[in-house]
Amino acid sequence: MSAQKKPSANAGRRVTRIDPPALEEAIEAAQGLTDDVDSQVEIAAQLMGMPEDEVRPAVLKASVTARPLGRPAPRFMAHDRHDGPKVVVVERKRPRMVMPR
Repeated sequence: MSAQKKPSANAGRRVTRIDPPALEEAIEAAQGLTDDVDSQVEIAAQLMGMPEDEVRPAVLKASVTARPLGRPAPRFMAHDRHDGPKVVVVERKRPRMVMPR
């Protein structure tokens, strides 16, 4: 009989890597959530984990070059697979509740 190997504790576990978004991604996400520039600054700063004073110039610059109000953004865009838009996912994590036994 051969000795069976025990699987390591990490075998089969999925690893989730959490990276803060790039500044442009955070600003784009903030612009999608609100039209108010001050709120965009606050949201982008929180997503990046940076102070609002450092994010504000980039948000102001992006709001100047933003799409005109009279023209809505397209709902669906077809892109080549390699040149597709970057996706920003904002999730709310709820605290894990432990039930007493």
